[in-house]
Amino acid sequence: MRASVRSQWWRRQGSDADAAAAPASTTLPKAPAISSAEPDEGDLDRFVEWISADDDRASVISDAVVNARTTMKEHDDMSSLDDVLQQLLAIEGATGAAIVDYGSGMALAQGGNPSFDLGVAAAGNSNVVRAKLATMRDLGVTDDIDDILISLSTQYHLINVLDAQRAGGLFIYLVLNRAAANLALARHKLKGIAAQIEV
Repeated sequence: MRASVRSQWWRRQGSDADAAAAPASTTLPKAPAISSAEPDEGDLDRFVEWISADDDRASVISDAVVNARTTMKEHDDMSSLDDVLQQLLAIEGATGAAIVDYGSGMALAQGGNPSFDLGVAAAGNSNVVRAKLATMRDLGVTDDIDDILISLSTQYHLINVLDAQRAGGLFIYLVLNRAAANLALARHKLKGIAAQIEV
């Protein structure tokens, strides 16, 4: 299948496309002809040789492959963050959740429907995390933060700073309805979910 797809592209984009796209002063080598209507592995081999024969062409295609892989990784990262959000929102009493970069205050992913703007809350709680980390440095405290709990009259706000080795600079922000949530169980589940995150 791989050979077929590439060879079809080559058939459409090969010699004629090179000639049309090239400036008048540049002569690009023509792609070798394909022997039959049904491409085979030999077509793919000749295609690879044709790419490799020109350093500029090989460099452009190599850059395109790197960019495609980067885009795929970003997509996979975002998909995994969305999965994490779904797990967080499944915690009993959860009304909102966000994964936040505390350096910039930006929420990388957020979900749920609390009674306030999660983006604003993410930025504000980034200040809380940075202040606490700075205070710990000033005091010479080297422990890791398990979580930060902010108790309101109707809500719990839980902040879990992620392991710097796997996801440095990020924290999970979880909003719980105080009447519906079991705080001890929510903290336990949050810790387990946080341990899975690698960015």
